[in-house]
Amino acid sequence: MLAKVFSSALIGIDAIIVDVEVDLAPGLPAFATVGLPDGAVKESKDRVRAALKNSGYDFPARRITANLAPADIKKEGAAYDLPISIGILAATGVIKGPRLHDYILLGELSLDGGLKAIRGALSMAVAAKRAGLTGLILPAENAPEAAVVEGIDVVGATSLAQVVEFLSARESIDPCRVDLQALFTSGSEYGEDFSEVKGQEHAKRALEVAASGGHNILMIGPPGSGKTMIARRIPTILPQMSFEEAIETTKIFSVSGMLEKERALLAVRPFRAPHHTISDVGLIGGGTTPKPGEVSLAHNGVLFLDELPEFKKNVLEVLRQPLEDGKVTISRSLLSLTYPARVMLVAAMNPWRCVNLSLLTRTKGYKRRQNAENPRRRQSSQQALSRFVA
Repeated sequence: MLAKVFSSALIGIDAIIVDVEVDLAPGLPAFATVGLPDGAVKESKDRVRAALKNSGYDFPARRITANLAPADIKKEGAAYDLPISIGILAATGVIKGPRLHDYILLGELSLDGGLKAIRGALSMAVAAKRAGLTGLILPAENAPEAAVVEGIDVVGATSLAQVVEFLSARESIDPCRVDLQALFTSGSEYGEDFSEVKGQEHAKRALEVAASGGHNILMIGPPGSGKTMIARRIPTILPQMSFEEAIETTKIFSVSGMLEKERALLAVRPFRAPHHTISDVGLIGGGTTPKPGEVSLAHNGVLFLDELPEFKKNVLEVLRQPLEDGKVTISRSLLSLTYPARVMLVAAMNPWRCVNLSLLTRTKGYKRRQNAENPRRRQSSQQALSRFVA
């Protein structure tokens, strides 16, 4: 028997609809997953088998083939556990009804049949609305995030059995609803404020001008002068985020798996401060499984590079494209991904060593002349010079 359900896959920060086709054929018991799956998707057969049995359903002793179409796009993550399980139950006749083809199914299964959170729920909700589907069924933990998208039903479930009862029309689950205005207002509060900075009037004036025009800026000063402290408060003087910017920023954090559980929408401008030992892939994005880098996580916000001369040359060179184009393009043999990267670059560094050396040399020469003219000041000058050098 053949059954078909809908799921979704991430491409960059966007999502597409994936057809999950499950076929049960006579023969020796086997379970094959095709359609360019990664390791996590291939391992789903063991989770699905245990979840079905522990939820009270029979696992068919047949040759099972699960096809994830389109087959030329790599499928990643454990979100296909739920659609594959529902496909098996639909193929065996356990689930019947029109609801089966109205929803996108997403969710990682635990061995006892519970549903665990996934990445990219917001992007997948947008894909469901674009495809004209009724909504999507996903873990209850991800429901508030997906409910930000209006016009679709977001059904949050806690277990496989609950999803089966809902699709069979034997149980009703109220769609998740969120107050966007309240969510946007409560999520737009910063823990720090630019008004907390006392003094440093020339630095604050320069940062205000840079923030008003979205210009990049370099701060040079000795350690302890407050460069990092001021930089952390720059997002508080940037213009308030629009709803479209908040959606785009939330997508990036959701795809990266960095969205906080209590925050369904990021309404504050991000501030990212990577360490100077970061690699070019960590900064710009990419990897074997491409993911957004720090420059994309700082999209619509501030990217702070402290101790700028300590960064490797190749790391700084990869910033050329995002600073010029506002986006990052990562090309691989099978696909090419584009991540947004409109950032305000703020860098900080200590004065150059040659400047310190020149200042120290001039100070020593001045002290020698003073001591020659007034020998009684020699001892106090030497003490002052030793403190300066220290």
